[in-house]
Amino acid sequence: MQTKNEVWTVGRRKTSIARVKLMDGTGKITINKKDMFDYLKVPENRAKEILKPLQLVNQADKYDIKINVKGGGFTGQIGAIKHALSRALCEKAPDTRSPLKKEGFLTRDSRMVERKKYGLHKARRGTQFSKR
Repeated sequence: MQTKNEVWTVGRRKTSIARVKLMDGTGKITINKKDMFDYLKVPENRAKEILKPLQLVNQADKYDIKINVKGGGFTGQIGAIKHALSRALCEKAPDTRSPLKKEGFLTRDSRMVERKKYGLHKARRGTQFSKR
């Protein structure tokens, strides 16, 4: 249930799914009920990757953000969060759509791991050839 004050959106990347709730506030970001830097135990420059859509439209401390993310690894989760956050910004302020689209934040990265096929070691790797 959305109100004028808050916006819910979904973002996906690989096998990760992120749900973002964007509300008017002071810039507090929580991921799975933890502070952003507590949840993302990766170098700070990777954690700041999430903030790029907000910094692009100069609205980093205008909104409070609550994020639920599951599935995949760090790269997939960060990509899913960026995608959902960009979608939320577009819904909240339609004038932000153009710069976000230009940077490619609104495009869902559809690359997934190819499934393993029977008779092969991996998706495409066959058995080693033996002459004898």
